[in-house]
Amino acid sequence: MGTRDWSIQEIARLAGTTSRTLRHYDDIGLLPPSRIAYNGYRHYDEQALVRLQRILLLRELGLGLPQIAEVLHRERAEATALKTHLALLREEQARLARQIASVESTIGALEGGEELMAENMFDGFDHTQYKEEVEERWGKKAYADSNRWWQGMTDAERADWQRRVSDLGRDWIAAAESGVDPASDEAQAIARRHVEWLTGIPGTPAAVPGGDVKGYVIGLGEMYVADPRFGANYATSAGGTNGAEFVRDALRVYAEANL
Repeated sequence: MGTRDWSIQEIARLAGTTSRTLRHYDDIGLLPPSRIAYNGYRHYDEQALVRLQRILLLRELGLGLPQIAEVLHRERAEATALKTHLALLREEQARLARQIASVESTIGALEGGEELMAENMFDGFDHTQYKEEVEERWGKKAYADSNRWWQGMTDAERADWQRRVSDLGRDWIAAAESGVDPASDEAQAIARRHVEWLTGIPGTPAAVPGGDVKGYVIGLGEMYVADPRFGANYATSAGGTNGAEFVRDALRVYAEANL
């Protein structure tokens, strides 16, 4: 590899992250800088860039920072490890392509007044892919309850649920791009719908009688910003995490006032 390096500001801009995040990665030993300049700024060389790419890929695959540290420690051969990441990304790409084709087919049928083909509508929508994560966060009963609920739905009910999710995402993005305040009536109306949607999903803390709905909603808003998989659902034309931050802020206002 070459000898060039980049400042922390340059790397943050190129990687679509923040200097604060990179400093945190340094603080916990995940991504130390290659050198620190006379002015105290961190700089990163090509080897550090490869390590950061692996960190971001693992984050998108749903791993937490402690798990990422373990993977990086265990798999030191970058090229070999990146080939594994690439294979996983291609699997995800194929799944997303199937989802896109499924949704496009549904839109075409709805607009053309054609009969919906239930066997094609859920290709690529695999709710079981988050089984381990749900069980780790909220327990095995939470996953079992939500899975029983999902499996018990009719095709029409699943289609309606997917449409509800799509409508929420569309309305959140439109509100964020319009520049309204997260505390505005418009944003709070969407937040109310969002919370009503959450409380209708068995197995989540929001649906458990006596559960900490307020804490769950606020924590979920934070996760939308921290986890790229969820943040992508609220991506605005401006890019970055602006949309997810808007949703987080609006949900927090709603939770503080109503839950």
